[in-house]
Amino acid sequence: MAAASVAASLLFAACGGVAASGSTGNTTSAAVASSSTIKAGLKKATWGKNTTVTYGTKTIRLRSNGIPNHSRSKYYAVPNAGVVVPTQATATAALDPTTAQSYDYKIPTTPKKISKTTAAPLGSIGMMISGSVLFNPYEGDGNTVAMASNFVITAPDGAKAPFVDDCSGHPTPAMGGRGGQYHYHGLPACVSKEVDTSTGPSHIIGIAFDGFPIYGKRDIKGKVIAASKLDKCNGITSATPEFPKGIYHYVLPGTANATSSIRCFHGKVDSSLITQMPKMGGPPGGGPPPATSRAASAAVRLLCDLTGVGL
Repeated sequence: MAAASVAASLLFAACGGVAASGSTGNTTSAAVASSSTIKAGLKKATWGKNTTVTYGTKTIRLRSNGIPNHSRSKYYAVPNAGVVVPTQATATAALDPTTAQSYDYKIPTTPKKISKTTAAPLGSIGMMISGSVLFNPYEGDGNTVAMASNFVITAPDGAKAPFVDDCSGHPTPAMGGRGGQYHYHGLPACVSKEVDTSTGPSHIIGIAFDGFPIYGKRDIKGKVIAASKLDKCNGITSATPEFPKGIYHYVLPGTANATSSIRCFHGKVDSSLITQMPKMGGPPGGGPPPATSRAASAAVRLLCDLTGVGL
């Protein structure tokens, strides 16, 4: 089991970033609630009708077609052929390319906060109560912050086509029959407003793949949590409406920089949960992307592809 954990950490580092500092993977002194307590808290979450929720002995199983239970833009700004991260000059207005997915995640309800963090790779890193998934802050180049690089272009019929919509989300472009995966890069206001008031505390809006819950930007007293108060993974240990005795959880602070989403996991995560982001920048039909300075060796790329961890 220890060898598998080490292998997973090395795989994450090779496929999407470097694990953050920490000499060991030991559980920290911050106690985590029991599985039954965490299940009780998660059961208070307002999961969308498009999400099937069942509980195992130590897991929560979430199944969804990935199409969010809120409205989306009619058009989205998608990259032109050969472009990884588009701008107004290198994007085309396309009818919403969102397509149904087949999500079936078993996430632990016995999360353990460990001292050594693991970089959150490109692709899905958590499930939201809307039925869609959360991505880290970055676009396909692993460097551009989606929320800081938003723009709008005009579709042929005069409608607006945003790169990122008003709910901090967008679909991956449909390329060669793949893509169409709607996801968030920051606080989805249209989701949080369904469970929160404008001045009250934030409630659960999702769960990360390491088992820790995801919240909006307000604490138990309704005060906005500054991003500077969060750790490097966007986490904090404090009381929440569902866990009044306190729990480690992730916060989406509503920022438009690299703190907009979870950048690393502070708990153990099974790499098989990650849905690899489609390779971007290929010609029409979803061919191979152009070479970049971050291109991995053939062996590492194959390993990432086989395990579903994004490069």
